[in-house]
Amino acid sequence: MPLLLTGPPATADSDDTALQAAFAEAADRYGVPESVLLAVSYLESRWDGHDGAASVTGGYGPMHLTDAATALAESTARGHHAEGAEDPRGDDSRPLPAANRADAGTNPGAHVEVDAVQAAARTLPHAAELTGTPAEELRTSEAANVAGGAALLADAQRALGAPASDDPADWYGAVAAYAGAETREAAEVFADDVYDVLATGVSRVTDSGQRVTLAPVTVTPDTAVADALGLPSGGRDPEVECPRTVACDWIPAPYQDLGDGDYGNHDIADRPDSQDVDYLVIHDTEATWDTTLDLVQDPTYVSWHYSLRSSDGQIAQHLRTKDVGWHAGNWYVNAKSIGLEHEGFLTDPDAWYTEAMYRTSARLVRYLARAYDIPLDRQHIIGHDNVQGPTNANVAGMHTDPGPYWDWSHYFELLGAPFHATAGPRGGLVTIAPDYDTNTTGYVNCGSPGQQCQPHGSGAVRLHTAPRHDAPLVRDIATHPGDGESSTGVNDVGARASAGQTFAVADRSGDWTAIWYLGQEAWFHNPADAPTAVNARGLVVTGRPGATTIPVYGRAYPEAAAYPPDVPVQSVVPLAYEIPADQEYAVGLRTDSEYYRAVTFDPADHQVVRGEEYYQIQLGHRIGFVRATDVRLGWSGR
Repeated sequence: MPLLLTGPPATADSDDTALQAAFAEAADRYGVPESVLLAVSYLESRWDGHDGAASVTGGYGPMHLTDAATALAESTARGHHAEGAEDPRGDDSRPLPAANRADAGTNPGAHVEVDAVQAAARTLPHAAELTGTPAEELRTSEAANVAGGAALLADAQRALGAPASDDPADWYGAVAAYAGAETREAAEVFADDVYDVLATGVSRVTDSGQRVTLAPVTVTPDTAVADALGLPSGGRDPEVECPRTVACDWIPAPYQDLGDGDYGNHDIADRPDSQDVDYLVIHDTEATWDTTLDLVQDPTYVSWHYSLRSSDGQIAQHLRTKDVGWHAGNWYVNAKSIGLEHEGFLTDPDAWYTEAMYRTSARLVRYLARAYDIPLDRQHIIGHDNVQGPTNANVAGMHTDPGPYWDWSHYFELLGAPFHATAGPRGGLVTIAPDYDTNTTGYVNCGSPGQQCQPHGSGAVRLHTAPRHDAPLVRDIATHPGDGESSTGVNDVGARASAGQTFAVADRSGDWTAIWYLGQEAWFHNPADAPTAVNARGLVVTGRPGATTIPVYGRAYPEAAAYPPDVPVQSVVPLAYEIPADQEYAVGLRTDSEYYRAVTFDPADHQVVRGEEYYQIQLGHRIGFVRATDVRLGWSGR
């Protein structure tokens, strides 16, 4: 069915159909089917102009015209795992990885020169030549940008020796060329996605308030014309674990003995035989593509399983999914997860998460979920920002990507598991589900301390101590040790709930709903005419009879008696949060406690210790774990 989305309303005196008209005019001028032009643009940007800001690959406007010389003169990003004492492994049984120690030198990926950026990052100058339009206008004017994209498609069609046809089926080769891909497989994935958009249709309001519609088109493209592109076939490395519908390369992370008992940058394992994989962790890279690949191939750095490129969704796999990467900051989660890094920067939503990357990522997640029997829900598919600190000392330093601008609702629609009501108002739970485009909750600290972030859609709601907008934010005493005061900072998750997360209802008052959150009643605006959550029903935990509080942990480690003599007992200390026993918290999954002992280069010495049962709960913005013996399990709404 067509994917129907809404967005910010246009102002009364604006023309909210100007962009639609620009597509029609550009299509007519350059002889490109309007439906093809719309579908290519949707895949590149969902028709958003991003207010003239560049993407992480130097792309501008609805057609993502690229200009690396302007946007990417030099990148100094080191990646979001290289932050001094932060430990991506979250395991205090071993020293920090070499790249994270205070004496670490410069990473090989610390700088990326423009010349290293692929040639596809220079389409805007070519569009300027074809249209006679100044480059600055192509960057800042949405109408000019659309015309530039149409000119590029028409030029690609001519280069293939194909006529300017009115039939969308005849444009497959030009669409594949528009991707600027380096292999035939990648080009065809892009083109196939464009034709999927054509077949389903889409309608939405853009970030500038423009109403754009693409009606469904029945079309069977001539895919053989892609032969004329002359792109090499990359083949597929036998190590790759990816669906056939995506372009995927094997770029391995090194498993290397560094001497003195140190090794990098991951652990050899045998999952799922050794341990179940329960989580898929969604990250953003906080670095460019080239930097990301440099870092993951550095044996002194850390590792994750997959990287996804912003411009076209190209996937690079670095670890076998059976092995354990060092990426989540919590060793329990690392040992039971697969990490996916997406090229982008969370504080700059317009250096952006492209539709191509969302779609490729969703295909990969569906593939992995089937392979490891992982449910398609937000209790198992989590952001890096949802991973709890393993101990109180770690909570404040945990990461916050992919941040409030990652569109979880759209992502789960692509996964085929959209958020929807599963109960009436007496179900006892709510699932957060604001309309992303109209939910423009303001944030600060984008670019510099105190700097206001540009108004932008968001998948998160803000939580207050009372049902009014001027009430203080709920406190997070572990994320903010000392005063516990939460803020509106883009990296502050202390008073935030995100799309897809499910919480127990504590109260309702008019247009406001309260949930149990970090031991408090947390209120968010949820008006009936523009709801930001849907009703749900499911399993919850409360404290055992006679208990006053529920101890909550950052990792589900076994009790001391479960450890064999040759494995040091790992501490299990409750987090600082005070959770009254009569409060309810939504259950995400139940699991035996586990500790994966991996402190030697030889995996033959690795062990898995198992113990008592735990439940994962939605504690706050981050998950938490409670011992089954400390709680009572039941259904919500009773």
